[in-house]
Order: sequence, then structure tokens, then C-alpha cells
Amino acid sequence: MSYFMLQQLSRCRVINRYTLKKCIQQIVPRLYSVNNDDAYNRRQEIKRQKRARRKEIRARLIQDFKQTKQKVEEIIERENIYTIPNFLCIGRILTTPGLGYLIVIQDYQLALGLLGLAGLSDLADGWIARTWTSQASKLGSFLDPVADKLLVGTMFLSLTWVGLIPVWLTCLVIVRDVTLVAAASYIRYRSLPPPKTLTRYFDATHATVQLAPTMISKINTGVQLMLVAGTLAAPVFNFVDHPLLQGLCYLTAFTTIAGGVSYIISKNTYKMLSKKHNTHS
Repeated sequence: MSYFMLQQLSRCRVINRYTLKKCIQQIVPRLYSVNNDDAYNRRQEIKRQKRARRKEIRARLIQDFKQTKQKVEEIIERENIYTIPNFLCIGRILTTPGLGYLIVIQDYQLALGLLGLAGLSDLADGWIARTWTSQASKLGSFLDPVADKLLVGTMFLSLTWVGLIPVWLTCLVIVRDVTLVAAASYIRYRSLPPPKTLTRYFDATHATVQLAPTMISKINTGVQLMLVAGTLAAPVFNFVDHPLLQGLCYLTAFTTIAGGVSYIISKNTYKMLSKKHNTHS
């Protein structure tokens, strides 16, 4: 091999080494840059997936909440409580303490007139609720007997205080009414779907149960009202301790006991509301 060829070969080696080094210097930073871009893109993709997962979980929770609320609304009936019969019942409840006070101070004439107005309001709210279905409400089925029990109980207590009704009969009536109120409160609590909170328990627009008094209980209420009305009228018309009033006392005791027993043995004294009904108020 000649000297000239050796020089050319050596020059090619130098050129190739220089070219290779220059290529490496240009390609390696690009490789590092590509790797960094890939890592950055992967991190951004992971972040996007996490955000999408959080949005999906949030949307699922909102949807579950709406479905649960809808199911609760199907179980609980929300109704209009601002009806004329309900206002009449509340008015009767508010006048009950005043009626008792008039009896205690022995203003029998005014007390008899107020009792007459209470009786008329009782007849009126029942007639209105039966005549116009828009005025009927499940709350009214609870308020009406409560107003009657409060009125009758207050009358018995005040008339016993002034010595016109025997103590034993008043104790019988009060114990029976307190027992019925406690049972109704328990039924109301049991009819509420969870969560059972005080706010929902005392929310009158949530109708969960409808009360249906027995026939003997209705008769008992009428007999009790006859007794307290007759006893209240006795001092006004001068027939205190009349034999008819004494017989009415024993009849009241019998119907009171029979009415309490009827609530125990009857299966139709209340009805749970399991579906949402359309009420036009």
C-alpha cells in the first residue's frame, strides 16, 4: 500500500470520527428532549384521568342523591295543610284554654256559648272536608280528634275542679286519651322512613299515616260532649245532679272503655301511606 493511500485512509478516519461525534452531539439532546416530553405527557394524562374520575364520582353521587330523594318523596306524601277545616281545628284548640278558664271562674253562661261555637266549628270542618275533596287532608284526620280530645279533656278537668263531674270519671277519660295520644305519636314515628329526625317528625306537610277512628270511638266522643254540655248547662238552667246526668256519667264510662278496647282489637284504625298520591288543594 502506498504512502498516499495511507494518508487518505487516516484522513477519512479523522473525518468519520468528527462526523460521528457531531452526529452524537446533535442526536442525544433530541433523545433526552423526546424522553422528557413523553414523561410530561404521561403526567398530564394521569392528571386528566384523575380529574375525569373525580367528576364521574361527583356526578354519580349527585345522581344517587336525586334518586334517593325521589324515592323518599314517593314514600312520603307532601300535602297542602292550609285548608279551612284545619284552621277551624286549630281555632278550636286555641279556644280550649279560655273555655276551661271560664268554667273555673264559674262564668257558665259565656262558657256555654263558647262551647256552642266550638261544636259548630266541629260540625263545619267535617262537612267542608267531606263536601270538597280539595279541603280534605291527612293532617286533618289527625287534628280533628286531637282538637276533640283537648276540648273534652279540658272540660272534664275544669268541671271536676268546680265539683260538677266525679273525679273517677275524669281520671278514666284522661288516662284513655293520653294513651291514645302516645300510641298515635309512636305510629307517626314508626311511619317515618329513615333518617328519623325531629324536623321531619314535626313537619306537618309530610303525611305518613292516616288515622281512622272506630265507630264506638265516635259514639264515645258524642256521649262525652253530651255529658260536658249538659253538665255545663246544669248551673245555668238549674238542673244540677239530675238523674239523667248521673246516668249519662255511667254511659260515658262504658263508651270510654269500649272505645279504648276497640282501638286495640281493630286493624283499621290507621293506614300507612306507602305511595305518593296526587292531592289537589
